[in-house]
Amino acid sequence: MKIAVTYEDGQVFQHFGRTSEFKVYDVEGDQIVSSQVMGTMGRGHGELIGVLMNFGVSVLLCGGIGGGARDGLMRSGIRVCSGNVGPADDVVAAFLRGDIGSCDQATCDHHGADHQCSCGKH
Repeated sequence: MKIAVTYEDGQVFQHFGRTSEFKVYDVEGDQIVSSQVMGTMGRGHGELIGVLMNFGVSVLLCGGIGGGARDGLMRSGIRVCSGNVGPADDVVAAFLRGDIGSCDQATCDHHGADHQCSCGKH
């Protein structure tokens, strides 16, 4: 399994559509066997789904994400777990322990001039 995390300076980046990097983890069973930081090549929002598919990702752990992106990822067979904050490695470890599940709703509202994320942590 491959897990991708929206990534910046070791932390979970809080806006899926604006992330410039993913940290991608190769997992066997419940153990991380390798990881690498991969750039998004300047792509954003809808194009990031194709980037993740090209990486072979089956799970995305992120901070905020809008409904359209969430729906597109799920239609592409990528499980989405949003609303995460903190060090990326810790978030992946929590996911592998079963402490993080899927969220049912989008965590970003892109309507209007002010960007708001419903997690309330940024």
